[in-house]
Amino acid sequence: QVQLVESGGGLVQAGGSLRLSCAASGSISNIYAMGWYRQGQGKQRELVAIITNSGNTNYADSVKGRGTISRDNAKNTVYLQMNSLEPEDTAVYYCYADLRSVRGGQSRRSNYWGQGTQVTVSS
Repeated sequence: QVQLVESGGGLVQAGGSLRLSCAASGSISNIYAMGWYRQGQGKQRELVAIITNSGNTNYADSVKGRGTISRDNAKNTVYLQMNSLEPEDTAVYYCYADLRSVRGGQSRRSNYWGQGTQVTVSS
């Protein structure tokens, strides 16, 4: 059973910083990409940043220059450093992974999601 466990959310003042972490565990044979999405109240879930297993990254325009995604392949962990936070960054942040797992001798590639962590930026 694959699990994505997030940490690092919370309440921060505008202009502040935070670092989100997400660790993937389970019978994982390969992780193709990991990243972060967010969903604000009344809004659709949107991509924040994503990183492939080769280190290629993609950022939402709204976080370019303020966010940095990184990955520790040995730990199956992805990080998101967010600086100069704005009230508009307030949302539930979800970890995402595109990975291959093995179960009962079967190999399967699927998308997985974490349970979400709340980030609230006060003005």
